[in-house]
Amino acid sequence: MSRKKDTRQRAILDQLAVSPTMRVGRLAETLDVTTETIRRDLEELAAQGMIARTYGGAMLRQPAEPALSERHLELVEERAAIGQAALSYLAEARVIMLGSGATTTQLAKFIAIEMHGLTVIAHSVSVASALSLNPTIQVVMAPGVYHPGEGAMHGAQAVRFLSDYSADWSVTGASAMSPLGPSDALIDAADVYATMLRQSARHMVVADHSKFDRMATARYADWGDIDVLVTDARPQGPLRRALVAGEVEVKLAKV
Repeated sequence: MSRKKDTRQRAILDQLAVSPTMRVGRLAETLDVTTETIRRDLEELAAQGMIARTYGGAMLRQPAEPALSERHLELVEERAAIGQAALSYLAEARVIMLGSGATTTQLAKFIAIEMHGLTVIAHSVSVASALSLNPTIQVVMAPGVYHPGEGAMHGAQAVRFLSDYSADWSVTGASAMSPLGPSDALIDAADVYATMLRQSARHMVVADHSKFDRMATARYADWGDIDVLVTDARPQGPLRRALVAGEVEVKLAKV
């Protein structure tokens, strides 16, 4: 691929990261090239799995979220490092709301080892199980509709339950992160995360680099709502600019 084409296709991905669906004509006008050139670029990006074609345009491909049991086996070192790096922010917390996921489960393991005498409000079976190893930690488990792939409680009952509590910190994962904010592949999970965010004084997202520059089905926050992002690589391009604009502290885990 020529350097010019590579630069142009990166620019297309940057545009789609900011505006998830765009028409060929608008992309051609923005990048000052012909519509035929844009169509060829979109076909190549679609063949690489980077985007999905729409009628007259394109959109970022939404990630398919594997089951939690599969995610526990992926990027294990990176997720453990993120969990350990996130722990330092929680030292003074007495009540934490903790979302579901492979990375939050890694964080729960470190909480169980390093922290004492706190309350964790959870909706994830794997998170609760990790925390149960420390008898000084009180785990408050949200009720709801059990999602077997995620191993967590979702639905209106979980949201109502969480709305009755307040926390010093909430910590959630993300299926994807775009300049618009963190998002999740499961709409019901996003509802739970948004509720946790509303009920906490501060909010942290823990997610690895594979979630960068992507969008999942349900966005649960703007970056302006997030205090800290703990990840394993430095975000670039539009995502980095959105984090700066949202005044999000980015903590890089040492892998």
